[in-house]
Amino acid sequence: MLSRRTRIILSFLVVASLTFVILDLRGGDGPFSSARSALSSVIGGIQTGASVIFSPITGSSEWWSTQVNQSGQIRELTAENERLNSALVTSENDIARANQLDELLRVASVGRYRVIPAEVIAVGPAQDFAWTVTIDAGSLDGLEEDMTVINGDGLVGRTLKVYNSTATVVLVVDPVSSVGSRVAGSQEIGIVSGTGRQNSLEFQLLDPLGEVNQGDAVVTFGSRDGRPYAPGLPIGEVVDVTGTAGQLARIATVRPFADVSQLSVVGVVVKPPREDPRDSVLPNAPAATRTPVPEPSPTASQEKETAATPAPDGG
Repeated sequence: MLSRRTRIILSFLVVASLTFVILDLRGGDGPFSSARSALSSVIGGIQTGASVIFSPITGSSEWWSTQVNQSGQIRELTAENERLNSALVTSENDIARANQLDELLRVASVGRYRVIPAEVIAVGPAQDFAWTVTIDAGSLDGLEEDMTVINGDGLVGRTLKVYNSTATVVLVVDPVSSVGSRVAGSQEIGIVSGTGRQNSLEFQLLDPLGEVNQGDAVVTFGSRDGRPYAPGLPIGEVVDVTGTAGQLARIATVRPFADVSQLSVVGVVVKPPREDPRDSVLPNAPAATRTPVPEPSPTASQEKETAATPAPDGG
């Protein structure tokens, strides 16, 4: 049982609460409006302070999320850029190889050399030769030792050793290399020797009185059965001549057409042409020097038919 005093206090509190509710519902500028405004100001200040205090924390969370997304995008773009660059390099290499193969086939077609295309896969000295390369074709492809190696610019060297699927090629610039040669446009023959330098050869005429001048082109004279060197292949251009006609030490310096420092696609001559193509394979050779394509000889039956065919009327 509640005491009388407790019941009085509870009744007072109930009446007071109802009074406050009624006054608040009526609104206006009652006695509680200022208290309500003060309470709102206090709560607003607390909210503003909390926003100032906690906004760096919530903002850093959003910043971190943005950074993570941007980092992922950067990684994706970097990977895509690398892939595109790799594809571009591969495409450029493929185009370069295709162009070199086209030039090789042009030389083979003009000179009527039967060649086996190959690609240089290694560079390095071998068997007392300082200038050699390894190609990715061998005996299984029909290659043998002492076969001529060319590219789209001219003579490269000869096969030295042949294995099942690879072969070692000694380059024309090797100091031990020597090639029977001829001055284009004349019958002057001599020997082209390697100097061990990638852009220089030496040419010595067999006839000390023979004529050779700066700007002359030098081509291969050809070996027996076209091995080790097929005839008519461009070797290089004379850039300097030391000595005068009649001197035994008269030497011409020749710049090779083929850049042996940038070899990629080459061809091995497995069958030389029946006839010397002379100067027709030289770069920018005039059409008059091109090897003519022989017309097929008529058969006996065709000759009889031609003889039996009446001549056309003169009218």
